[in-house]
Amino acid sequence: MSGKDVFEVMQCPVTCHAFNKDRTRLAVSPNDHTVIILKKSGSKWEKEAVLEEHQQTVTSVDWAPESNRIVSCGVDRNAYVWTEQEGQWKPTLVIVRLNRAATYVKWSPNEDKFAVASGARLISVCYFEKENDWWVSKHIKKPIRSTVLSLDWHPNNVLLAAGSSDFKTRIFSAYIKEIEAKPSETVWGKKMPFGHCMIEISNGGGGWVHSVAFSPSGNKIAWVGHDSSISVQSGGAKDVATLKGEFLPFLSCIWITENTLVAAGHDFLPMIYVNNGDGSLSFVAKLDAAIQKEAETMSAMAKFRSMDKHALGASSSKSVTTHLNTIKQLSYYNGERANVEKISSCGMDGRVVIWDLKTLEKKMENLKIA
Repeated sequence: MSGKDVFEVMQCPVTCHAFNKDRTRLAVSPNDHTVIILKKSGSKWEKEAVLEEHQQTVTSVDWAPESNRIVSCGVDRNAYVWTEQEGQWKPTLVIVRLNRAATYVKWSPNEDKFAVASGARLISVCYFEKENDWWVSKHIKKPIRSTVLSLDWHPNNVLLAAGSSDFKTRIFSAYIKEIEAKPSETVWGKKMPFGHCMIEISNGGGGWVHSVAFSPSGNKIAWVGHDSSISVQSGGAKDVATLKGEFLPFLSCIWITENTLVAAGHDFLPMIYVNNGDGSLSFVAKLDAAIQKEAETMSAMAKFRSMDKHALGASSSKSVTTHLNTIKQLSYYNGERANVEKISSCGMDGRVVIWDLKTLEKKMENLKIA
C-alpha cells in the first residue's frame, strides 16, 4: 500500500460520508436529496441501496457502528433514522422541530442520542422515547446567534461542542436525565443541566467555524475557521492557541492522538498539526506523499480525462494532489482514538480516500506523530 487507497465512488461531489462498523459498507450523499449505500466488492464500491426520504439536499450523514443505524439530515429541515430490516432500510422521522435547514448530524458515543445542527440558531438533541416509539428532541438555543455548522461529542456522552457562523465555538451540556445517569465533573465544569453553555470561545478572528473536534480525552477542543485559522483550547486554560498559515480555509478537523490533529479543506489535501507542550500549535506535514512521482507515471489519456472531468486547462499550474477538489469531511477509519491508524476523506471530486497514517509516517520526511 502506498499510504492511501483512492476510490472514485461518484462522478459528482461527495459532500458527506460514513462507514459501517466493519468498513464493508459506505454511506455517501452526492450533493442531492439521496443517501447512497455502497458495498465493497474487491477493490471497488458498488451501489447497494438508495435512501430517498429527504425532499431536498442531504447535508450530513452518520452511521452508528454498534446499533447499525444511520442518521441523516437535510435542507428540508428533517432528520431520519434509518434501520436495516430484512435487507431494506426503513426510515423513522425525527421530531426535530426546525424552521431552517439542518446542517450537521452526529451520533453520541453511546448511540442513545444524536444532535442536529441547524440554520435556526439552535441544536436539536434527539433521543428515543420508548413510550411513543419515536425520536423526540430538546433544543439548545442560547447564546447561539447564527447558523450552527458543526458538532462533536465529548467522550462522556454528555458534553457537545458546536461551531457556528457567529465566529464562536461553544461547549454545551446535552444531558438528558430521562435516559442517562448524572454526569461526573470534567475540566469544562461541574454543573451540567441540559442546554447550559459550559464555555464560549473565540480566537479573536472573524471566521465561520466549519468544524470542531474534542481530543480523545475530551480535555481539549480544536476548531477551524473560514479566516484560514486552526485553534485549540485546553480545558482550564485561559488562552487559545491559534495558527494562521498561508493556506485556504479548512472545512474539517479531527484528532489522531491527544496532541496531534489533521485538518483539510479548500487546499485539496490533509495537513498535520501538533499541539506543543507549551500550548502552541505547529504545522508538521502534508499527508500527500510522493504524489508528484505518481503523477509523472499517468498516461496522457488519464491526464486528459482528469482535466476534462475537473475543468482544468491543459496549461493549468495547479499542484497535483490526491484529491482534485475541496475536501468536505475527514472521518476516523481505524485505530483507537488516542492512536488513530487510518482516516478517511471525501471531496467535491467524487473521491473517498483512506489514508494509512502509519505507512505515511515512515515515508514522509519530518513527519512525527506525537
